[in-house]
Amino acid sequence: MDVREILNQLRAGASDRRISRDMGIARQTAKRYREWAEAYGLLTGDMPDLETLRNLLAESLPEKSAPQNISSVESYREMVEKMVRAEVETAAIWERLKERGFTGAYASVYRFVRSIKPAHPNTTVRVERKPGEESQVDFGYAGLMIDPASGKLRKTWAFVMTLSWSRHQYVEFVWDQSVATWLKLHVNAFAFFGGVPERIVPDNLKAAILKACWDEPQAQTSYRECAEHYGFRIAPCRVRTPEHKGKVEQGGVHYVKRNFLGGREPTSLPQANRDVQRWCKETAGQRIHGTVKEKPLARFETIEKSRLNPLPQSPYDLAIWKRVKLHRDCYVVFEGSYYSAPFRLVNQSLWICAGSSQVRLYNTQYELVATHERAAKPGERHTHPSHLPPEKLPGLLLDRESCLQEARAIGPAVQQVIETILSDPVMERLPSAGRLLRLRNRFGNERLEAACQRALAFDDPGYKTVKRILTQGLENEPVPTPVEIPPATTFARPAGELVGALAEVPAWN
Repeated sequence: MDVREILNQLRAGASDRRISRDMGIARQTAKRYREWAEAYGLLTGDMPDLETLRNLLAESLPEKSAPQNISSVESYREMVEKMVRAEVETAAIWERLKERGFTGAYASVYRFVRSIKPAHPNTTVRVERKPGEESQVDFGYAGLMIDPASGKLRKTWAFVMTLSWSRHQYVEFVWDQSVATWLKLHVNAFAFFGGVPERIVPDNLKAAILKACWDEPQAQTSYRECAEHYGFRIAPCRVRTPEHKGKVEQGGVHYVKRNFLGGREPTSLPQANRDVQRWCKETAGQRIHGTVKEKPLARFETIEKSRLNPLPQSPYDLAIWKRVKLHRDCYVVFEGSYYSAPFRLVNQSLWICAGSSQVRLYNTQYELVATHERAAKPGERHTHPSHLPPEKLPGLLLDRESCLQEARAIGPAVQQVIETILSDPVMERLPSAGRLLRLRNRFGNERLEAACQRALAFDDPGYKTVKRILTQGLENEPVPTPVEIPPATTFARPAGELVGALAEVPAWN
């Protein structure tokens, strides 16, 4: 055992568990070495030469003598070794030994098998990429920052994209890890680098990967569109193996936390993003990287930048894909706003693709069924009248101004009847006006105008009167000449006769 190597690890701050694993010794033994080194002051200052260390070790920390106990399985060694080579499970070995008369416990067999089984060291393989071939991305909690809108502290996350060859990186702080934020961060990172790597290695967060598995991972639809727009491939990590993107785990997120965020007082998020952009170039980009032994920014500027794929002519228009249901009112709901779709698709599932300025709706076969402008704020309702049932449209689109405008287009009699109906100071007669105007669909404009003229002639301008005239075909019948009725008189004889008659009445005695 190399005592100098153990001391080097102790000086580097390695834990007992790490020393036990790397040196192949028990954790208790590693602890004994730590206590011995602390007692003799070997963790600081110059390290003595190997011979001095060995002599000191032999005098002050003699090795414990190994126990002389012989395993109860020893007499079955040959049989056990044969079954171990055949990869027989320990429980099965114990059963076979009991068939041969073995009376010991399972734990004895387990310890014996472990002692003769060849040890397999825990190894790893470092993968290096060519310039421009790959970048790794990750999110990490970044603590609290000030929200300029409210002045209050809010949780933030750090997005880091690290180019695998040069180790140059882009960092941005955000409030959330939504799909829209995830896509926007990619757009910003590619603009920062001035190009696009061939492959992006993300974690299995929901904004990127819908179904995380080793064989057939499913990317989020919006992320697939972004990849197609920029021409990169998505290569997600295997589930629960963050070491597959170690360049952004250790040299990215953890480095940002230790260096840029370490000891920093909370500032506003916009200010932090301005500061971290400068830090990426002046600090992170100018350090001598521990693995490549060069400055990341210099490696990027001189070699990798020219190997990146060029940016497209226009940046990706953020398209958020989501599966939604068309409700019975012919609207889908997305981010608190409402968008109409054809009524024949009610109760079916649709795909909504929301860009920065436009919202598109597709059926399950990805056929476009509706297009709307994107709502500026929650609560807005965007409607195409053709999406609604035809029988529901008249009542929905009816208003006083449109009624009067339609009446004027038909004729003056219709206009006068509609104005009379709508002039009721107490009752709302708009539905009656709408029903009267819809008679034109059944009888035509000319007959409706004639019927209204007849209704006005009879001084009865109402919906029921006009409809009765039309259904009975009376609109073209001549209007009867009104009969002149003499004015009513109270007395048939002159009043003087009545007064005279009253004067002749004898008085009562």
